[in-house]
Amino acid sequence: MHSSIPRTGLRTGTNHLFIPGPTNVPEPVRRAMNVAMEDQRGPEFGALGLGILADLKRIFRTETARVILYPGSGTGAWEAAITNTLNPGDRVVMARHGQFSTLWAEMATRLGLEVDLIDVAWGAGVPVSEVTRRLAADRKGAIKAVFVTHNETATGVTSDIAAVRRALDDCFHDALLFVDGVSSVGSIDFRMDDWGVDLAVTGSQKGLMCPAGLGILAVSPKALKASDASTMRRAYFEFRDFAMLADTGYFPYTPPTQLLHGLRAALDRIQAEGLDTVLSRHARLAEGVRRAVAAWGLQTCAEHPSLASNTVTAIRVPEGVDAREVIRIGHQRYNTSFGSGLSRLAGKVFRIGHLGDLNEGMCLTALAVAEMALVEAGADIDFGSGVAAAQAWYAQGHSTQSLKIAAE
Repeated sequence: MHSSIPRTGLRTGTNHLFIPGPTNVPEPVRRAMNVAMEDQRGPEFGALGLGILADLKRIFRTETARVILYPGSGTGAWEAAITNTLNPGDRVVMARHGQFSTLWAEMATRLGLEVDLIDVAWGAGVPVSEVTRRLAADRKGAIKAVFVTHNETATGVTSDIAAVRRALDDCFHDALLFVDGVSSVGSIDFRMDDWGVDLAVTGSQKGLMCPAGLGILAVSPKALKASDASTMRRAYFEFRDFAMLADTGYFPYTPPTQLLHGLRAALDRIQAEGLDTVLSRHARLAEGVRRAVAAWGLQTCAEHPSLASNTVTAIRVPEGVDAREVIRIGHQRYNTSFGSGLSRLAGKVFRIGHLGDLNEGMCLTALAVAEMALVEAGADIDFGSGVAAAQAWYAQGHSTQSLKIAAE
């Protein structure tokens, strides 16, 4: 007698996770979190905290900023950045070009800021020329901050932070520069000091390869000074409370000790690989995914190749195909999770996250499953076309690297 197990029943093998966060947690990081509870006021704990804060500064590429950790998410860090440095009624400039830039703008409005929105297509980057125009027209310094989503996860678009800094400098404008780096820091080149970023926000669950649960902020000296004049209501997110203890490695609130041990292991992995090598790996893997999409005859959500993200690719499905079906088939039939299209992109795109603890074989798995799901959902693509295009790119990259090593 044969028993039939439905595809939606028992799952065998690996659950393939290709969403743009939370990302896969490496086994050494998982093991590092499997420690007994400890005294967060004990003599050994401070050394753990100090080491993490110092190494996070290297990830942000800053020597001058203070790193602050909050148990929570990147959204909590967004709120901390706003409430510590701005005042109710302050005018801020924000571009709205995807779900996460939209949510950040909504938060700013709810917190009492006057949000000067620049609406552009979902798939475009931050419109630097329009930001420049608004800064140049602000002759009385009413604009107190410019908010930029470095990597818009909903659309797979990376914006030019250095260009926004040049706009501020060219206009001799003193506004603070806020950057959402949740899906870029640790995976895409980010240079806090070089770009003059005042508040950079990220989280533990993406390029830092840990579970969600830590909101991470890097705060410039200018932003710290602004916090002295901020009158927004805050308690738990008060910068000064953290700063009073930060130089000892301890926290003003109960820290998530197991998560900190995991972050310590994740930072060790990044250092062992080398941050520049990590960034290059992300660029190489992302290019393979994009070549696969082109081989399928499909388009990404990013309007121009120069905007393409190295951490997530949002893929537009053909006319007559529902991206939600692609995602459902991938999950139910092949135990594979893809990112969904968010808000106005629901049903129009699916997303392949390619960041964190990732290699070529994992990307090829994502592409092979995506091909099967696309075909079953009604797309007219050839099996193996995208996989072959990515294979050719990955093999070429390794051949070049092998030749370089041999020459040395």
